[in-house]
Amino acid sequence: MALGGGTYITKNKSLPGVYINFISNATATTGLSDRGVVAMGIATGWGPSGEIFDIDMGDFQKDSLKILGWDYTAEKVKGLRDLFKNCLTLHAYRLDGGGQQASCSLGTAKYAGSRGNDIKVVVVETADSTFKVSTYVGNTQVDIQEVTTAAELLNNDFIEFDKTVTLTAVAGENLTGGTDMESSATTHQTFLNLCESYSDINVIAYTGSDDAIASLYAAWTIRMRDEVGIKLQTVLYNSAKNNVAVINVFNSPDLVWWVAGKEAAAKVNTSTTNDIYDGEFDFVVDYTQKELEAAIKAGKYVIHRVGNEKRVLLDINSFVTTTETQGELFKDNQTIRIIDSIATSIANVFTSKYLGNVANNPDGRTSLWADVIAIYDELYALGAIEEFDSEEVIVSAGDDKGSVVITSTITAVNAMSKLYMETVVA
Repeated sequence: MALGGGTYITKNKSLPGVYINFISNATATTGLSDRGVVAMGIATGWGPSGEIFDIDMGDFQKDSLKILGWDYTAEKVKGLRDLFKNCLTLHAYRLDGGGQQASCSLGTAKYAGSRGNDIKVVVVETADSTFKVSTYVGNTQVDIQEVTTAAELLNNDFIEFDKTVTLTAVAGENLTGGTDMESSATTHQTFLNLCESYSDINVIAYTGSDDAIASLYAAWTIRMRDEVGIKLQTVLYNSAKNNVAVINVFNSPDLVWWVAGKEAAAKVNTSTTNDIYDGEFDFVVDYTQKELEAAIKAGKYVIHRVGNEKRVLLDINSFVTTTETQGELFKDNQTIRIIDSIATSIANVFTSKYLGNVANNPDGRTSLWADVIAIYDELYALGAIEEFDSEEVIVSAGDDKGSVVITSTITAVNAMSKLYMETVVA
C-alpha cells in the first residue's frame, strides 16, 4: 500500500493509499543570451593546429604569451588587442597551423610554427652537481627547473623535453626548424566546417582581401542563418554582398578586428552608430559629405573623422536592395540583433521545454504563448522593442499534428541617428 510518497500518471490505482505528485510552478524562461562571441582565423606562428581553441578576454590579457606565443604588447597581436576592446570570447583557429615543430638536442617545441624558433634552452651546472634548466621565449624566461638528470625535467608550456639526453652546461641552444603553413581557401573552409558546431557565435570575421574567400564566408554565414538557424553576421572588408548577414567594412582590412568585436558585443538595445574607434590602427578617415553619403547608400560600415576623434558613421550592414518583406529597417544592425535575439530565444525555449515534451493542444500552445510573451516583455524592458499588443501574438496549430505556428507583430527600437529641427525666430 502507498502510505505517502506514491506517485501517479493517471488516477487509476487499485490499491488504497495516498498518491502524491510534486511539480514545480510553471515559469517562463526567456532564453535571452549574452553577446560578445567572435570566431576568427588567426596566424601567430604558435598554438594548436587543426582545431578551434577558445580565448577569453582575461586569458588574452594575462596569458597571451602562453596561448599565442607573443606578449600582450607585441605587434604580432595588435589586431587581437583591437578585437578584445569589446569581444568577450574568441573561437580561434590557426590559419598557419600544420607546419613543423622547432627542435633542438634538448627537446621539441610544444606546437608547430615559426614562433618555436624563438625558444631557447639554457643549462647551468651548479656547485652541487645539479643542473638549472631555463626556457626562454625571445628574451623572456618562462620556466626554470633544477634537476640532476634530464629524466626529472617536466614539460612546460613551450617545450617537451627529451628525457634521455645527458645534461651538460649549455650557454643557450635555440630551437630551429619551426615552420608555418601557408593558408588557402581550403584552410578557411576547414575552419568554417568546424564552426558549424558552435551555436553561440555572434560574429565571424575574415581580415583578408581575397574576394573568393570573402564570398566563402558570406555564403557560409547566409546558409547558417537561413538553413541551420544559427543567427550570426560576418564582418568582411570591401565585400558588397547586399545581405543583412554581411557587414561590409569600408576603411581598411585592419578595421575588421575592431568591428568584429564591437558588433559581437553590441546589445540588442544599443547601436554602434557614432561610437569612437579606440583601437591602434591608422587608416584614412577624412571623407567628404558626398563620399560618406555614397558609402551609406552602398551599405558600407565607415569610420569617419569628427573633430579629433574617429567615429562610426552608421551601424549598418551590406543590405541595400529593399523588398516588400525586407524594408529599410533591415539595413540597421540593431534591428538584426533584435530579430536574431527573438529567433534564437524562441528556438531555445521551444527545443529545451516543448520539443517532444509538451502536447500540441490548447494548454500546450497557451504555455508556449506565455513564454513568447515573456521574451517580448524582456525585450520591451530593455528598450529593444516598443510596447506590443499581446493579443497580436498568436500561437496556433500547424498543418500537421506536431507543428505549431507563431504569428506576431513587433516594432524594433533604433538609436537616434538624425535630428531635424525647425526653429521660429521672432
